[in-house]
Amino acid sequence: MNNLGKPLIISGLVLVAVGLLISYAGRIPWLGRLPGDIYLKKENFSFYFPLATSILLSALLSLILWLFRR
Repeated sequence: MNNLGKPLIISGLVLVAVGLLISYAGRIPWLGRLPGDIYLKKENFSFYFPLATSILLSALLSLILWLFRR
């Protein structure tokens, strides 16, 4: 039971960080508009895929998790 505390704290911090990111993502002007994000707009169709933003967020999350594992 003692080994359960640390993972719960880390997962709680990750959830808080993700919640803050979702809440304040609209206030970060460059988030979602990076070079490499795919945006196609036609007459009756629009498609948006934040490829570069997803890669950046994945790298940041991987770095944070790697730091917590050390």
